[in-house]
Amino acid sequence: MAFTVRGRTVLITGAGMGMGKLYAERAVREGAAAVVLWDIDETALQNVAAGLASSTTTVHTNVVDVASVESITAAAESVLNDVGAPDVLINNAGIVRGKYFWDHDHHADIDLTLQINTGGLMHVTREFLPAMMERGTPARILNVASASGTLSVPRMSVYAASKWAVIGWSDSLRLELKSTHHPIAVTTLIPSYIKTGMFEGARGPLLTPLMEPDYVVDKAWRATLAGKARVQLPWTVQLAGTLRNVLPQPAWDFVADRVFKVYSSMDHFTGRPTPAITKDNSR
Repeated sequence: MAFTVRGRTVLITGAGMGMGKLYAERAVREGAAAVVLWDIDETALQNVAAGLASSTTTVHTNVVDVASVESITAAAESVLNDVGAPDVLINNAGIVRGKYFWDHDHHADIDLTLQINTGGLMHVTREFLPAMMERGTPARILNVASASGTLSVPRMSVYAASKWAVIGWSDSLRLELKSTHHPIAVTTLIPSYIKTGMFEGARGPLLTPLMEPDYVVDKAWRATLAGKARVQLPWTVQLAGTLRNVLPQPAWDFVADRVFKVYSSMDHFTGRPTPAITKDNSR
């Protein structure tokens, strides 16, 4: 029997805008019993919740800083008490710093990127996974990584490092759950640049245009419900990864730089304007 969200609980981090909002809207359309929205921006969170009015879906919001284990554990306790463990967990929150490595601040850039993009996914999942396993029913986890977690990109060193770690952790978790016979499927989303504002100014490499958020959410959503292990978007992401693995390093550097223009894709990056809050956990 196909897995659906109808009558189930969906939790989304980074739900205050962009793709997080789209995942929430999709969950409501498909009849989720409860949608739990997490974001650090309370105003954005309430705006999204207000637009999700439904006679069949209850919407819960928690102001959560996924860079803080204490914030995660407190919010998770509230969710477990109110609606129980999620049936679908979407680890969507993330940030990016587009600059040379030596221009990164120790805390505001390096630590924060790793805490949100890597540690946040792990700690959020760790809070809910035991209850999901104990329940023993089919469930889904979607972890949002990035194509930069498979290919080195100048001006994205810390972001790339955080996403390389996500890919390794996410797929290892998938195998652990499979080998211990738990009916929880883990999907890793590995997209190139998406038009959410997060990568404003970035240029898509050859044959890799900036993707529409709706398109990515649809592909990721379908793959997650189907229990697919990995989603790489667009098709050139997998092609580039294959070429990187088979070509000698100097040859790959030439192809990536001069042909695909991967190495210059962040040259004009500006990113999303800094919000009023001090940390941005939304993708």
